[in-house]
Amino acid sequence: MYLHYVFDLWVEAWRKKIACGDVIVVRYADDLVVGFQNRTDAERFLVEFRERLVRFGLELHPDKTRLIEFGRFAVRDRKRRGEGKPETFTFLGFTHFCGHLTSSGAFNVWRITAKKRMVAKLAVIKAELQHRKHHRTSEVGAWLRKVVQGYYQYHAVPGNTGQLRVFRRRICRLWRSALVRRSQRAKVGWDRLNPLLDRWIPQPRVLHPYPDKRFDAIHPR
Repeated sequence: MYLHYVFDLWVEAWRKKIACGDVIVVRYADDLVVGFQNRTDAERFLVEFRERLVRFGLELHPDKTRLIEFGRFAVRDRKRRGEGKPETFTFLGFTHFCGHLTSSGAFNVWRITAKKRMVAKLAVIKAELQHRKHHRTSEVGAWLRKVVQGYYQYHAVPGNTGQLRVFRRRICRLWRSALVRRSQRAKVGWDRLNPLLDRWIPQPRVLHPYPDKRFDAIHPR
C-alpha cells in the first residue's frame, strides 16, 4: 500500500504527462519491471524514479536494477549493429528472454524457471527427504506428489516444460538416493524404481494459458 502512493500513482501520471512512447508496468510487492518504447524515456524515468525514492528514504537495489534493450525490435536492432542477443532478466522466479515460436517464427518472450529458484527448491526437498528417510514409502510418495504438484502450479507456464522435466528428473534422483541409503544397498536399478516414481511423481504439463488466451491489459495514455 505504501508503494501504491510512492510508485503506482506516480508512474501512472508519469506515463501520461512525460513519456513520449508507450510504457508498460508490472509490479508485484516490491519487485517491478517497466518497459519503454523509447530509450530516452527509460533513461529519464530511471533518474527521476531514483530521485523520488530518495524523498521517501528508499532506494533501488543496486544489483537488481538494470537498463536493458529487450523485445522484438531489440533483436532486430542488435543484429543490425552486429551485437549479440538481447540480455535476459529474472522476475518473480522466471528468467525472461527473447525468442521465436517454432511453429510460425514469430517473436515471443519465453519464460523458464530461474536456476537459483530451482536449486533452492531442490535443496529444501533433499533435506526433507533426509528427515523422512525412515518413513513409509507411500507416505514419502504422497508428500512428494503434493510438493511437485505445487511447484507445477506456479512454474508450468508455456515454454517451461523442459525445465520442469529437469526438475522432475532431479527429484527422482534425490528420492532414489534416499531409498538407497535407507536400504543400505549399493544400487537400486531404475527399472525397479520407475513404476514407483511414475506412481507418485507426476509428469509435467502446461497449466497456465498461452499468451493469446490470457487477458490483455491495455493502459490508456
